[in-house]
Amino acid sequence: MEKLVIQGRTRLQGEVTISGAKNAAVALIPATLLVNGVCTLENVPNISDVQIQCEILKDLGAKVEWINQNTVKIDSSLLNGYKAPLDKTSKFRASYYLIGALLGRCHNVEVGLPGGCNLGARPIDQHIKGFEALGATVKVATGKVSATAQDLIGAPIYLDTVSVGATINVMLAAVLAKGTTTIDNAAKEPHIVDVANFLNSIGADIRGAGTDIIKINGVEKLKSGSTYSVVPDQIEAGTFMLAAMATQGDIIIKNCISEHLDCLTAKIIEMGGKVEESGDEIRVSCNQRPKKTNIKTAPYPGFPTDLQAQMGVVLSLAEGTSVISENIWESRFQYTYELIKMGAKITSQGKTAFFEGVESLSGAPVSATDLRAGAALIIAGLAAEGTTELYNLQHIDRGYENIEEKFRKLGANIIRVRD
Repeated sequence: MEKLVIQGRTRLQGEVTISGAKNAAVALIPATLLVNGVCTLENVPNISDVQIQCEILKDLGAKVEWINQNTVKIDSSLLNGYKAPLDKTSKFRASYYLIGALLGRCHNVEVGLPGGCNLGARPIDQHIKGFEALGATVKVATGKVSATAQDLIGAPIYLDTVSVGATINVMLAAVLAKGTTTIDNAAKEPHIVDVANFLNSIGADIRGAGTDIIKINGVEKLKSGSTYSVVPDQIEAGTFMLAAMATQGDIIIKNCISEHLDCLTAKIIEMGGKVEESGDEIRVSCNQRPKKTNIKTAPYPGFPTDLQAQMGVVLSLAEGTSVISENIWESRFQYTYELIKMGAKITSQGKTAFFEGVESLSGAPVSATDLRAGAALIIAGLAAEGTTELYNLQHIDRGYENIEEKFRKLGANIIRVRD
């Protein structure tokens, strides 16, 4: 078993370069299956979710070649299957994008039910609603999702809830459908825009991505031979911004898009931090104990649920009592029990948690309960007095590329060892 051994108390300083967005990459890789030919993706985060997805594409007959650490070339011209194996799809949530892509390409698909972090109920009913509106017959049984369609026909689709996954999945299925599809109440996250931009770059006709109404005019085919760069990861950038706050540090975050982080920037300034934006760089510094604040997570452009745990660490150290209201996932406060082991004073009630700030945390053995909780506990370990041992690193490796190396470049004393 691997663990991270973290020595606090560290004031992080220096520069860090952000990787490509995990949430975009895990949708873009299945999207290449829509092309009867070659696509090259650059700025791809080399993380376990991406690696597993590439293995699944190989199982389906695609040729996958890593040109370098962060560039992958995918040739789907020899695609010879539509069944994705359960043992691989169950390891990560975004495996459901294979349904939309294979349904669009083959009109037939069988994918094991997706896995990923345990954040409570995460139904795919809106995905299924969209596929059925396009003319597919969908069945969920014996741990897998099966869908088939003689033809996919564009249709108006209203999503009952704002769902990033359903928005992208319906978009993938509709690109090659006959006629026009309209997604109403669509999610607006930056990685949705990125997927739409990629598809448009290879011949799709998608309009309105980034708004709550997306219109897809179906095309007969998509073109081969394109190269596309994945958008920078707003969540990784936000993680390092909050690490600067928790450790009262001074970090320059490179290769990021500042407008994707406006909501977080406003909160950091409210807590007494300083934010300077310059091109594709953001500098975050804090030379005092953070001030209390209240957070309500919401779909983009609201405060991201994927930064809630990292913010929870900052609020555990802030002056006064702060409140976080989680409006996306019902089980996102599991990390608070780990922070309590480190001396945090947190009380959670349902989807609300109260953080009574303490002057310092103490190192302790803790476990990552999910991807973002793992990142939060690294930050907590860096801010705490003494030594923290962090377990369940498989969660962290799903979404952060070389995270301990990036923290070491900022002055952190953090190593990965086998226990």
